[in-house]
Amino acid sequence: MSGADAPEILAAYDAVRSDKDATNWLLISYAAPTGNQLVLSKTGTGGLAELAAELDDSQVQYAYVRVEYANDAESKRVKFCLVVWIGEHTKVMRKARVSIEAGAVKKVLAHYSVQVDAGERRDLDEGEIIKRLRKAGGADYNGGRG
Repeated sequence: MSGADAPEILAAYDAVRSDKDATNWLLISYAAPTGNQLVLSKTGTGGLAELAAELDDSQVQYAYVRVEYANDAESKRVKFCLVVWIGEHTKVMRKARVSIEAGAVKKVLAHYSVQVDAGERRDLDEGEIIKRLRKAGGADYNGGRG
């Protein structure tokens, strides 16, 4: 068992999904350099920029982020994204297991509109992610503009 379904991860997931909680991201990391035990490493309220600053270039990490954006002057949308971070200095064997181990994470963090596979912080540009969320969401009231 990977630990992806640990009570603290489930509680953080519920907090990110809740409209009544300021928490808008969570970060899951491996407990040790080897093995597949996952732990909740951090949560935050500062969105994608704050999350990006917390990522470790030597690790594989999984994040779940709440993204809010306006469709037009009248409406606001809330969408969620799953981030699979593979830092540029991650060991080869850890990288090789991502596709298998990400499955356990996806079962727990199940409700998301897009998955962002990231290896550089610029992959977490909020404007680009919002464009992807709009496309995934169907209706785009901005005529494709970001």
